[in-house]
This record gives sequence, C-alpha cells and structure tokens, in this order.
Amino acid sequence: MVLNIEISDVLSITQTIGIIGTLLLALYFSKRQIKDLSVDTETKVLSDLDEKMHRLEEHLLERPELARVINNVQSMSPEGVYSFDVLNVFSHAHDMRERKILNDNEWHGWVEWMRTCFRLGTIKDNWGRIQESKWYDPVFEDFINKEIVAYVERETK
Repeated sequence: MVLNIEISDVLSITQTIGIIGTLLLALYFSKRQIKDLSVDTETKVLSDLDEKMHRLEEHLLERPELARVINNVQSMSPEGVYSFDVLNVFSHAHDMRERKILNDNEWHGWVEWMRTCFRLGTIKDNWGRIQESKWYDPVFEDFINKEIVAYVERETK
C-alpha cells in the first residue's frame, strides 16, 4: 500500500501546522504580557498609596497635633513622624521585593541600607514603639525583626 500524497497536500499540512504554531506562540506571549501588566498595575497602585501616605505624613510634620487622628496621642515628634515615613519606604521596598519587582542586587542594597539605618540611627528605638501599634504587615514586621534588628544586634555584640 503506497500513500499517494501530492506536493500540494504536503504544503497544505505544513501551512496548517505553521498557523497553529503561530497561534500558540501568540497565546503564550499574550498571557505573559497580561501577567506582567497585572504586576505593573499592582505596583502602580502600591506606589500611589505610598505617595498618599507620604503626603499625610508631611501634614503631620507641619502639624504634629494631627497625629491624634490616627494614633490618639497628644502629638508625635518630628523624629517619630520621620521614622514612620522611613519605615513606610522600607515597607514599600519589601512589598516590591515580594512581587519580584526588585532584583537580588537591588534588594541587597535596600537590606544593607536598612541595617545601616537601624545600626547608626534612632529608628531602631522608634521601631519598637511603632511596632506596638501594629501598623505594618506581619510579614514585613517579621522581616525587620529577624533580618534587620537581629542582624544589627548580633553585629554589635
């Protein structure tokens, strides 16, 4: 039994395989692009929220008595407000790392900067007070306590 396939049939089958392959590649790359777009949208939303929080903190620096609105304290010192602002930036960087926006090299730089701030500045003291209020994501708090504070304490012993 001999198959009698003409050249036009072979070309037709090859063309069909090529079209299906092209459609599968287009589907793969469009799904990937949609996923990247989703991550970009999340990042933009987080950045917008971070910017709004920063503006609120600027108001607290101008008028510390407004701190009672969110924390029911008489007022926050400018150092306390600034510590809160710095920790918000650290938290935002941590969120970007969790979403795989920051690569390993960028993240290493952030971690070293955080450790330096906790080692040399007063933010470590303010962290203890701010953490009591449970302002931050527990994953971020755990990161600060285990990777930043514990590291700095081991380093200074």
